[in-house]
Amino acid sequence: MLKKLVLAVAAIVATMNFALAQVDVNKADAAALDSVNGIGPAKSKAILEERKKGEFKDWNDFQQRVKGVGEKNALKLSAAGLVVNGKGKDGAASAGAPAKPKAAAK
Repeated sequence: MLKKLVLAVAAIVATMNFALAQVDVNKADAAALDSVNGIGPAKSKAILEERKKGEFKDWNDFQQRVKGVGEKNALKLSAAGLVVNGKGKDGAASAGAPAKPKAAAK
């Protein structure tokens, strides 16, 4: 019984760490990019193709070079754990942090 409890706790902790892991767009392989919520095989391929031309300097460079990544999408990707040169997008909720509640319409 104790072993099962320890294994369950270990599994939960491992899952939490995976969910909070940051994936650097300049260092990640296709599998790591695919693990970010909001990036699928097509988007990870596009990222890797653009990265062959040179590393992404910052979020602005990333947004300009990768088709389909605008301001709104960049904020979501950053909140999901994607970073550019170790930095999240300014204005994005940190990975694992609750999103800001929307104001009620009047």
